[in-house]
Amino acid sequence: MGKGMGRRPKVDLESGVEDATLLILEWLGEQGVGAMIRVDAERLRDGLPAWTFAAGGGPLSAGMRADGSSVAECMGRALHQLREAGLAVPF
Repeated sequence: MGKGMGRRPKVDLESGVEDATLLILEWLGEQGVGAMIRVDAERLRDGLPAWTFAAGGGPLSAGMRADGSSVAECMGRALHQLREAGLAVPF
């Protein structure tokens, strides 16, 4: 299946990425990338993936977004996308 056709990569939920999230955000800022992570209470209440990571600027040619039902899932997806975009995130 080609890129962008709805297939999501497997995410290692036991990697501890949620513990490093603030360090990752700080590192991205140092690279000139504006980034944030947020939780949407309404989506959480409705049983939808409530965590969102968004980033743009700096070396990213386009903005990006990753969603997940937990911080670990959201950040795992975000790291995958950042690495595909050419950023060697040190985690």
